[in-house]
Amino acid sequence: MLTKEKTEKKRQVYAFGRRISMSADKARRVVDQIRGRSYEETLMILELMSYRACYPIFKLVYSAASNASYNMSTKEKNLVISKAEVNGSTTMKKFKPRARGRSYPIKKSTCHISIVMKDISFEDEYIELDSLKRSKKSRWKKKHITMAYHNVCSSGGVWDKK
Repeated sequence: MLTKEKTEKKRQVYAFGRRISMSADKARRVVDQIRGRSYEETLMILELMSYRACYPIFKLVYSAASNASYNMSTKEKNLVISKAEVNGSTTMKKFKPRARGRSYPIKKSTCHISIVMKDISFEDEYIELDSLKRSKKSRWKKKHITMAYHNVCSSGGVWDKK
């Protein structure tokens, strides 16, 4: 029987983008929006967002999904982005000529983007094991009961009240 760590590595697929020519903060703004979402939802989000960082991230997500379908023969609808990271990389330095024979430094930042996709079709095994563990009689009883106002449903919700 395989341990959980070994089987976990086989269920994950990686895609790395090295030295992408953009700031890490600008790429991180897009990656924060797609972390934890499904593959299909991620593609829609990346197509509709109007940031320049969306295109390289879109290519990485598409590459990770094709790696999963080729290497693990999984369906794309079962894929979820489990981990997405953006790290800063080296800075390209150039000098631009300026007035009176002087030079002005230009610094162009780059970043590394890594995307890890996970197949959720294997999660059924863990759900069954967890349900067996929780079926035991609990020692702790509910001490607190939450009560809602009687007019919460009729008024449209709690947020309508001031």
